[in-house]
Amino acid sequence: MRGRVFAPVAGVLFLAAGCHGSPGAADKPSRAPMRLVAYDDCEALHEGLREATADRVGPHGLHDGMPVGLPEGDIALKGPRSAAGAAPGEPPRHSTTNAHEKDADEPDLVKTDGRRIVTIARGDLVLIDPATRKVTDTLELPGRGLHGEARLLLSGDRVLVLDEESPVSPLPRRPAPGAGDSPVPQTPGPTTRLTLVDISAAPRVVGTMTSHAHYLAARQSGPTVRVVLKSVPDIHFPGGNGVEEATEANRRAVVTAPLEAWLPIFRVEAGGRSSDHRVPCDRVSRPASYAGSTMLSVLTFDLCKGLGDPQAIGVTADGSTVYGNGKSLYVAAAPPGASLWRPRGKQSEERTDVHKFDVGGEGRPRYVASGSVKGFLLNQYSLSEHDGKLRVATTTGRFARDDRSSQSSVYVLDQAGNRLRQAGRIDGLGKGERIYSVRFIGTTGYVVTFRQVDPLYVLDLKDPGRPRLTGELKIPGYSAYLHPTKEGNLLGVGQDADRTGRTTGLQVSLFDVSGAQPRRLDNHTRPGTMSKAEFEPHAFLYWPDSGLTVVPERSRLDGKAEALVLKVTASSISRLGTVRHPPGDRNGGIDRSLIIGDTLWTFSDNGAKATNAATLKPSAWLPYN
Repeated sequence: MRGRVFAPVAGVLFLAAGCHGSPGAADKPSRAPMRLVAYDDCEALHEGLREATADRVGPHGLHDGMPVGLPEGDIALKGPRSAAGAAPGEPPRHSTTNAHEKDADEPDLVKTDGRRIVTIARGDLVLIDPATRKVTDTLELPGRGLHGEARLLLSGDRVLVLDEESPVSPLPRRPAPGAGDSPVPQTPGPTTRLTLVDISAAPRVVGTMTSHAHYLAARQSGPTVRVVLKSVPDIHFPGGNGVEEATEANRRAVVTAPLEAWLPIFRVEAGGRSSDHRVPCDRVSRPASYAGSTMLSVLTFDLCKGLGDPQAIGVTADGSTVYGNGKSLYVAAAPPGASLWRPRGKQSEERTDVHKFDVGGEGRPRYVASGSVKGFLLNQYSLSEHDGKLRVATTTGRFARDDRSSQSSVYVLDQAGNRLRQAGRIDGLGKGERIYSVRFIGTTGYVVTFRQVDPLYVLDLKDPGRPRLTGELKIPGYSAYLHPTKEGNLLGVGQDADRTGRTTGLQVSLFDVSGAQPRRLDNHTRPGTMSKAEFEPHAFLYWPDSGLTVVPERSRLDGKAEALVLKVTASSISRLGTVRHPPGDRNGGIDRSLIIGDTLWTFSDNGAKATNAATLKPSAWLPYN
């Protein structure tokens, strides 16, 4: 297969948006060093894609699965915007989306610039004036009723809505006796839709983009938005009677498929015109150590200019985890053939490939280096760049009732040419357990593992070549999300548990991590409940001005949902009360919360509620019609 090292522009994921809105030496590699290469021309690209896809074809089509629905959000929280005591004409102080990095905004259900609130309710875009506490406008969005959950990005007077339709696959029928292996019925793949809305006056749609691809991630920074999609080849697999006959027929379908089967179409409609775009052949690259059959596409839009040519680039590899900080963008995934937990008695290579891209300049991202680490990531919080070096937290081995071979590690990767090589690592964290949460803050790392108790590990990463375990705290239960406080403490949201490891209910813990050994200062438990914030940090609100902390919770017994409001100080957690929404014709579960001025706003499927942030006295209920 023809190829060359791809250094100039083999970019991949990161985003932005905004117009003028508010120990030790590196291990010796056992395989080719990880890097990306570009294809010489369309013929070489076509040949490589056919070979890689044919290798993965079986009697029922491709082995590669396609996840359905929007992924768990890339996440964390930014501090308040604007100065204290906003000057005339400035918006009041307000919270923003709880994103992992402050320079990389993430799509969410609700956005605000302090002057207006934009959210999505039942397929409609809803605008709220927080000053008058009224719904000012409602816009029916194209494709309403899609199966996925829509997300928003806000930049000045432009709102980008990201949505995905994920059709439900029919159940395969049991073959009749003697009929052989019949192919699984095929259904259309997911459809991702981007809708650009102008809200400078009455909201109006100014452009859409659709593609038969799965939505992975999006990031907003400055005037640019980048959207990451993943697609499988658009090939009909005929199957046949018997495994060998079906496999051979499916391989023939791959060999005869045109190049366009692997290159998804991005259809843009704006200004009464429609145009189709694909990734150019010279903008597609692949990992040097293997060829993939899936296609990662990264689209770039300037929301000020509208949805025009998405300037797509592609990588023939899988992708599942995206991390970016405004300067660098990392895409990570397990390569083909890797499995999350090794089957008993069978050896398989457990590793994650990581690709780094420079997104600090203008225009398309620039590929700079790749590397590989043993084990698998929990989520994007398992990755963090500091001072040009990438920290990666992974778990390896089996995590099963009768097998406790799992353990976790933290790697520090440094760039050397086009390689991300190991500068140092620390192993042996949580033997027999797996990672439940990770947070890197400056030169310190925090890792939570769990089976029966919650070991909170504190890591000193000042010397990249010699990461050190400096402290460990074991308490019942675990923290699934970790968040820094203004006093330098650490908040943990997760589950309490008994001595056997059985979870008993929501637990919010406050940790002092200033000394060599961490210690828990206080905790608040809610028996029989759980919270969306455990797996979706966008649902978590911490307001540093007052220590106000909001965590949505739901009863495991009767499903009753409310928002738990806490006050977090330098040494304690106290309960202020709860906020509830009328149940209406839906469950009334609170999904998000935000602060504007002295008002706490909460949002559910049924409506938005304004509550005094100090007294928790309700001031307005805005039902969605």
